[in-house]
Amino acid sequence: MSAKWLLVLRSFLFAILTHLATFSTPIHKAPAMNSTNVDRLALLAIKSMIKGDPQGLLTSWNQSNTDFCQWQGVTCSHERVTHLNLSHGGLIGTLSPSIGNLSFIRVIQFSYNSFSEEIPPEIGRLFRLRDLLLRNNFFMGNIPATLMNCSNLQVLNLGYNNLVGKIPDWIGSFSTLSFLSLHDNILQGGIPNEIGGLFRLRKLYLYNNSFTGNIPATIMNCSNLQVLSLGNNNLVGKIPDGIGSLSMLSHLSLHDNILQGGIPPEIWHLFRLQTLDLHNNSFTGNLLAIPPTLHTVSLSFNNFGGKLPSLANGSALTLLGLSHNYFVGSLHNLVCSNGVNTIEFVNLGYNQLSGVIPECWEKWSSLKVLFLNDNHLSGEIPRTLGSIPLLQLLDTRGNKISGRLPSSLMNLSYIKILQLGRNNISGIIPPWIGIKLTMLKILNLKSNNFYGNIPNQLCYLSHVQVLDLSHNNLSGNIPRCFNNFSVLSGKETNLEVQFSFSFDNGIIIVDDLLVMKGREDTYGSTLGLVTLLDLSSNNLSGQIPSELTTLHHLQSLNLSRNQLTGEIPNKIGDMKSFESLDLSVNNLSGELPMSLSELNFLSSFNVSYNNLTGRIPTGTQIQSFNESSFIGNKLCGAPLTNDCVHVDKPDTTSDQKEDGGSHKVDWGLIISITLGFIIGFWGIVVSLMLNISWRSHISVS
Repeated sequence: MSAKWLLVLRSFLFAILTHLATFSTPIHKAPAMNSTNVDRLALLAIKSMIKGDPQGLLTSWNQSNTDFCQWQGVTCSHERVTHLNLSHGGLIGTLSPSIGNLSFIRVIQFSYNSFSEEIPPEIGRLFRLRDLLLRNNFFMGNIPATLMNCSNLQVLNLGYNNLVGKIPDWIGSFSTLSFLSLHDNILQGGIPNEIGGLFRLRKLYLYNNSFTGNIPATIMNCSNLQVLSLGNNNLVGKIPDGIGSLSMLSHLSLHDNILQGGIPPEIWHLFRLQTLDLHNNSFTGNLLAIPPTLHTVSLSFNNFGGKLPSLANGSALTLLGLSHNYFVGSLHNLVCSNGVNTIEFVNLGYNQLSGVIPECWEKWSSLKVLFLNDNHLSGEIPRTLGSIPLLQLLDTRGNKISGRLPSSLMNLSYIKILQLGRNNISGIIPPWIGIKLTMLKILNLKSNNFYGNIPNQLCYLSHVQVLDLSHNNLSGNIPRCFNNFSVLSGKETNLEVQFSFSFDNGIIIVDDLLVMKGREDTYGSTLGLVTLLDLSSNNLSGQIPSELTTLHHLQSLNLSRNQLTGEIPNKIGDMKSFESLDLSVNNLSGELPMSLSELNFLSSFNVSYNNLTGRIPTGTQIQSFNESSFIGNKLCGAPLTNDCVHVDKPDTTSDQKEDGGSHKVDWGLIISITLGFIIGFWGIVVSLMLNISWRSHISVS
C-alpha cells in the first residue's frame, strides 16, 4: 500500500475517533425502573389505600425506610417480595390494584381485617401465587374471573366476606388446589360439577351460603378429601352414592339443608370419619350401631326412628345428638352400653322414648350435659344419676317421672342447670339443693307435685338467675332471705348472653320455656341475660317480703294465684329492671304504691283480682296497660273508665252567712261581760269586809 493511501486511512480513523470523543461525555437521565423498585412502589400504593391502621402495623412502611424487605409483614427472597402477611391487623380500607405488581409473591395473608369493596382483578397477574387468604373481611362482588390465571394456587380462603354470584366453572382448573374455603358469603346457584376436577383437594368449606341443587356426584372424584362441609345451604336430594370412596374423609357436615333419604351404609365404614353432622334435614331410617372411630354424631331434627343405637366398647364418641326425631323404646340399649365413658354431651330430647331411666349412669364418667326432655319416660329419677361427677346440666322436663328427688343428686356439685319441670315429682323441695348445689344458675321445678314450705336453704343459691317453682302445691311464706341472690340483686354482674357449652365441633346453646311478659316463650340465645323468679300457682300465704325489693336486677316476678295478703311493698319501684310483674289473683289490699310509676321498662303488669283500693298511680308505663290488668279490685283512675270520686272538705261559708256574713267584733257583748265581772267582784269583796268588821265588833263587846 502506498504512503498516500496510508495517510488517507490515518486521517479517516482520526476523524472517527474525534467524532466518538465528541459524543462520549456522560448524559444525565432518569434511571430505568428496576424490579425491586416496582415492589417498593406497589407496597406504598397498598398502604395508601388503607385508611385505618389501629395497631400501627404499617408504621415502618415509609419513604425514608428504603429497605422494604424489613417492613413489617413483608418477606423477601433475592430482594423480591414473596410473602405479605397483614392478618389480624384491624386494617380498614380497600385493596389496591397495585397488588398485581408484586409479580414474585407466593403468599398473601390479609385475613381478619376490614377490607371492603371488590377484590381487584389485577390479582390475576400473580402467576406465582400459591396461597391467597382474605377471610374475615368485607370484600364484595363476584369472585374475580382473572383469578383463574393463578394456576399454581394451593390455598384459596375467601370465607367470611360478602361475595355474591356463583362459584365459577373454571374452579376445576386449579389442579394443585388442596384447600378451598368460600363459607359465610352470599354465594348462590349450584355447586359446579367441575369441582370434581380438584383431585388434590383435601378441605372444602362451602357452608353458610345459599347454594341450591344436588350435591354433585363428581365430588366423589376428590379422593383426597378430608373435610366436606356444605352445611346451612339449600341443597336437596340425597347423599350421593359412592361416598364410601372418600376413604380419607374425617369430617362430613351437611347440616341445615333439605336433604332426605337414608344414610348410605358405606358412611359407617369410613374408618377415618370422626365427625358426622347431618342435623336439621329430612333424613330417615334406623341407626343400628355407631362406629367406634366417630367422635361427633349430630343427627338431631330429622326423621330417624326405631330403637336407640348401641355403642361398641372402645368408642371415642364425645358428642351424641339425636333429639327431635322419632326414636322409640327404652334407653337401656344406649345408656347401658360399654362404650360410653368418653361421652361429654348427649341430647335425646323430643323423641318418643318410654320406660324407666335405667340405673347405669356410673359408667358415664365424662358426661357434662344430658338432655332427656320431652319424651314418655316414667318411673323415678335413678340413684346413679348422682354418680356423674362432671355433670353440669340435667334436663328431664316434660316426661312422666314420679317419686321424690333422690338424695344422691346432692353429689352433682358442678351442676349449673337443673330442669325437672312438667313431671309428677312429689315430696318437699329438699334443703340440700341450696346447700350442695351452689353453682346452680337455673333451677326449674315447675309443674310438679312438690309440697311444703320453700326451704330457706335455697337462699344459698347466690348465682341463680332463673328460679321457677310455679304450679306446685307449695305453702307457707315467701322466704325473706331471697335478697341473698347476688345475681338478681345486682351484686354479681358478669352475666353471659347465653348459657352454652363448648365442645370440639361447636357450641351447644341451652334453652328454657319460661313465662315472661304474660306469655310462655322459649328463651335460647338470650337465656343467659334472663333473670326470673316465678312462684305462681301455689298456696303461698303471708305478705310479700319487703326484702324482695332489693332484687334490682330482677326482670320478671310472678307471684300470681297464691293466697298472699297485706300491702304491696312501697319500695317496689326500686326494682328498675322490671319488665314483667304479676301479682294477680291473691288477697292483697291497700293502695298501689306510688313508686310503681318509676318503672320505665315494664311491658307486662297484672294486679287483677285482689282487694286493692284507691287511685292507680300516674306513670307513662302504668297507664299503657289494659283494663284487664286492674279488674277485680276497687281501683279508680286511668286506664280504668271509672274516675276517682273527689271528696271535698267541709264548707263553713254558709254558717258564716247565717251569722251575718261577718267576723266583726261584738263590742257590746264584751263591755257587758266586763262590767258584770267588775260589779260582781267588788260586790263580793265589800261583803267580805263588812262581815269581818261585824265579827270584830262582837268580839270586842
